[in-house]
Amino acid sequence: MTTTSKIVLGVLGAAAAGVAIGLLVAPEKGKDLRNKIADNAKNWADELGSWLNDRKSDATMAAKKMASKAEDLVDEAGQEYNRAKRSMS
Repeated sequence: MTTTSKIVLGVLGAAAAGVAIGLLVAPEKGKDLRNKIADNAKNWADELGSWLNDRKSDATMAAKKMASKAEDLVDEAGQEYNRAKRSMS
């Protein structure tokens, strides 16, 4: 896990804890409070899932670019090999 990921998850965890504490100390009926906590938890989970999907897409795109560049390098190396082979003949 990268440092950036750790920081993001730490901030998200701290924010979630802050929201939960704020909701727990707010003067509301138990049922209303539970519903509000459930709604907020669902929203946070949706946002986190969306963020993770975006990062997955970014990683997939980076992997595809790297694979394409690797193929290009292999092709170039093959061409250089063939040129060297022809020049020795």
